[in-house]
Amino acid sequence: MNILQKKVISFDDIILVPQYSEITSRSEIDTSTKINYNKDKSFELKIPIISSPMSTVTEAHMCNAIRSLGGLGIIHRYNSIDFQTKLLSFVNNQDVKAAAVGVSGDYKERLSSLSDKGLSIVCIDVAHGDHILVRKAIEHIRSEHSDLFVIAGNVATAEGYKRLSAWGAHAVRASVGSGSICTTRLQTGHGIPTLSAVIECYKAKKDILDEGANPAYIIADGGIKNSGDIVKSIAAGADFVMLGSMLSGTKETPGKIILNNEGKKIKRYNGMASKVAQKNWKGSYSSIEGVSTYVHYKGTVSKVVNEIMSNVRSGMSYSGVTSLEELREASVAVMQTSSSNSEGNPHIFNRR
Repeated sequence: MNILQKKVISFDDIILVPQYSEITSRSEIDTSTKINYNKDKSFELKIPIISSPMSTVTEAHMCNAIRSLGGLGIIHRYNSIDFQTKLLSFVNNQDVKAAAVGVSGDYKERLSSLSDKGLSIVCIDVAHGDHILVRKAIEHIRSEHSDLFVIAGNVATAEGYKRLSAWGAHAVRASVGSGSICTTRLQTGHGIPTLSAVIECYKAKKDILDEGANPAYIIADGGIKNSGDIVKSIAAGADFVMLGSMLSGTKETPGKIILNNEGKKIKRYNGMASKVAQKNWKGSYSSIEGVSTYVHYKGTVSKVVNEIMSNVRSGMSYSGVTSLEELREASVAVMQTSSSNSEGNPHIFNRR
């Protein structure tokens, strides 16, 4: 076994340093990103939030709600071709209709059916994106559906990011084994924390830019617990963040609201490699790399996202920046001890 002589870091291992600021109102802060691809194709996200293509997170209602807030929703692939195509037809925004596909089985037929209903963004949704089957899927999409914006991943290394970017992905999801209901690291012994993966991908992105080529956008995907982690993700080099658990339990997620034994409202939240999700989707299960649970009902997703973005803008103001690009370039971080991290959390309840 080759052991690399470097450490990986997670969100709690760093803290951003407050800097001089001339921002007098958060309204001065612009969180939008204009996405240009395929020469004359473009779209804009007003906020850097993408809802995860999970069966208990994103279907048509979430897509429409997130888009109305300025973000992007991606319809999950854990259903039949007909059902996913029907869901896509309910998405209101013609410019950003997104659905996920796999890299085997019926993915070509699924892709064709979705394209007939106005698909504009496709997410190749697999756990290990640095893979020959992902390359073949990207090449097929770029050849047969050249107008589509391609999201691929997940990857954990600079080399993986460079490969997917070279294969033709327009955006790459960074992180392996960091999701709140993911057990990949426990089951396979593999993974890299999201923050480290983003940092590695961003270094590779700058290398590609220096070479005069067009690199893929970076999506931080997994392990994001709060709005502070979103700020850290973007500061580290991410263009967008993909959220699952932070949006779970909202009104717009699939599934019924039920009452637990205490009479409180809850909704189911499944990891897509969990036994429950696999059995619901294909009637059987194989490698189990996720868990299933219930989360408290959170109300509308607009309430949740507006609170998140208020905190993100506040975080940007602490670094004295008014755009996401400025945050990536001007932010300063320091390593912190576990005691420092603990001090930064509410601790009055620990006193006796």
